[in-house]
Amino acid sequence: MTREEDDAARADGSGRSDAARPGRSDAARPGRSGREETGPDQRWAQPADEPRCPVHGIRREKHRVVVGSYEAARRFLRLGRASTQAGFTAERIPDRLFRRRPLLISDGQLHDRQRRELARFFAPSTIDSEYTATIDARAEELAKGLAERGRIRLDEESLLFSVEIAARIVGLTASSTRGLARRLELFFDQPHADYSRPDLGRSRTDWALAAFRGLRAVAALYVCDVAPAMRKHRRDPESDVMGYLMDSGASRVDILVECMTYGTAGMVTTREFMGMACWHLMRDPELCSRYRAAERPDRESILREIIRLEPVVGHVYRRVGDAEANSSEFEPGDLIDVDVRAVNTDPELTGTCPMRLDPDRKAGRARAAGLSFGAGPHKCPGENLAIRETDALLTRLLALNPRIVSEPEIEWDSVIAGYRLRGFVLDVDGTGPPPKSS
Repeated sequence: MTREEDDAARADGSGRSDAARPGRSDAARPGRSGREETGPDQRWAQPADEPRCPVHGIRREKHRVVVGSYEAARRFLRLGRASTQAGFTAERIPDRLFRRRPLLISDGQLHDRQRRELARFFAPSTIDSEYTATIDARAEELAKGLAERGRIRLDEESLLFSVEIAARIVGLTASSTRGLARRLELFFDQPHADYSRPDLGRSRTDWALAAFRGLRAVAALYVCDVAPAMRKHRRDPESDVMGYLMDSGASRVDILVECMTYGTAGMVTTREFMGMACWHLMRDPELCSRYRAAERPDRESILREIIRLEPVVGHVYRRVGDAEANSSEFEPGDLIDVDVRAVNTDPELTGTCPMRLDPDRKAGRARAAGLSFGAGPHKCPGENLAIRETDALLTRLLALNPRIVSEPEIEWDSVIAGYRLRGFVLDVDGTGPPPKSS
């Protein structure tokens, strides 16, 4: 960047010149039918190997079937019992480890019962009545810290924020949030996984390394977080996920894995979404002003449009079981790759200019986020919590009129097929000290 470009970038508070901004291409893009649809490409998180013009249909490959059509993907995911979980390396996790398979990787009647039992902890009414005060208070503290210190690293602060809220709901409240966050991050230190290849493209050494790192993370979480929380619950019972599991007779292993599941899910998706939403709003002054002036329902509509365009988890994997419950498009044993990033830009869902961030899209609330939170029996139960947390944090941060000091670097996690934003630094006056690393 030249001196003149740098000065211009600082003048608009972005820290980057227009020429260097992500997502500003106005090039024509071919639509579903091959016609040219002109519109800006405002999706910033794009893997290097992702086609610029995704297929919004069904494509059979050698080791998987890729679904990029919104209606086909939604119909398939809503079948539920016709397929089983194949993402998150679930097919390599032995059943013998559990008395009750964890919610994330269970299927059938067990999954349906578990979901009914635990859904109440994430219901909008429960969030509003039980956790709103905590969410708002923590968001106020984070914004106050920015105002006092002058500078924060958002990806680290949003990690602590999202982990603390998830820990309250799950019941992991007997250890420090910072330590818990560090231990949850260990779960994502895994070898590369390629779902387009047999055995995820991993060698025996890779699988051994994955097992070692996974067990290391599980052991650390149990000793430092889960076991102390269980002892605390026995002394002072709480109405949270852990309390419910203990009352229902779940084993220590079952409780450990569910805590791990909810903790990592609450951390990884919400943390990245907070950063991406803040990034988009701060790079678009008009949208940011609209967001700050809007009432909560309209703000949440804007957030759902952002996550439609920038889904944190880009692919959902399922293994076909009962062929009769599916259409003739799939066969028993097929690995189905629901390409969420393609699905969410299907013109059948979005209308024209699907790569544009448009809060006025007439998609309806149920379709506003596309399949960013999934669909059917495995739809993410934390959708409303993620939106509520993000809105609480961003309304307070943006009220301080921060500027971007350092734009985030986009990294990719192959296991969850999603992006990570790292190194996102905000400043309110340009004089604050460098943010401390977590």
